[in-house]
Amino acid sequence: MAITKNRQSRETISRMAKEAFPGKQIAEIKELTEGMCNVTYDIAFEDGTESILKIAAKDRRGNTSNEVNLMRAEISAMKLASENCSFKVADIQYYDTSNTICDGNYFFMEKLPGDNYHLVKGDMSEEAIAMVDTEIGKISRELSQVKNPDFGFLGEDKRFDSLFLFVKYMLENLISDAKKRDIDIVYNERTFIDQLEKDKSAFEAVKEASLVHWDMWEGNVFVKDGHVSGIIDWERALWGEPFMDDRFRLHNRGEHFLEGFGQTTFSEDELRRMRWYDIILYLTMMIEVFYREFEDQGQYFWAREMLEKRM
Repeated sequence: MAITKNRQSRETISRMAKEAFPGKQIAEIKELTEGMCNVTYDIAFEDGTESILKIAAKDRRGNTSNEVNLMRAEISAMKLASENCSFKVADIQYYDTSNTICDGNYFFMEKLPGDNYHLVKGDMSEEAIAMVDTEIGKISRELSQVKNPDFGFLGEDKRFDSLFLFVKYMLENLISDAKKRDIDIVYNERTFIDQLEKDKSAFEAVKEASLVHWDMWEGNVFVKDGHVSGIIDWERALWGEPFMDDRFRLHNRGEHFLEGFGQTTFSEDELRRMRWYDIILYLTMMIEVFYREFEDQGQYFWAREMLEKRM
């Protein structure tokens, strides 16, 4: 399990809950194990209400250079989406960065209705799956309308006045991370950077940044009664291009999602940019295996194979 999962004792969680919800008594604490980064708990209270507790890692040992102030990024992204979009985003009920009770930042949020799409998709009909995927596309389209003049990660103040410079920054961070841990990423630094420089002109058409979830795979989508009931895990949100999200990746670019998004074909320059977003995701997946200290390295080998296809 990832070293970024900052598990806490029942006593500490009880103190955190008492601070956030004075007067409420905990009936049950259940760890939710689906996530790969931060630890998350479902807190049930004696009055019948529930809340989700999410706790950040106590240090950066398990984070790559592109993962900066993840909880700050998540809170900011959820606030932006809630204020500007029609789809459901969980309400933040309490947020603590003092590190007085817990050695990591944490927040309590509203528990979304429904089930994790990744866990229930296998029991859904093709028609229901098509409906949900189309709705996810519409959600991505809505997010694309939340604009910012500059590009960058929501968790840090550093901004770039061009998409190309931001993408190059992301790529150079990953290369540097691989060097620090002696991780085999197949190609040398110059191969990556030289190829990216050749595609520089493909990025020039994107003048304005959009809010991007980045990681809207099925495990971060909740469904109820055949429809999307909410989106979770905004910690990697950024100001970039909509095509940077996971749903546009080579292995995950479904027709119903694209129909919902409103674009099913792409120009040569758009495809060139999407290739680089593929490369960045697959590098990220390779490198995080070692930073998170996963026992199973299957993700590394799968992502390595995908990287070689795109390079």
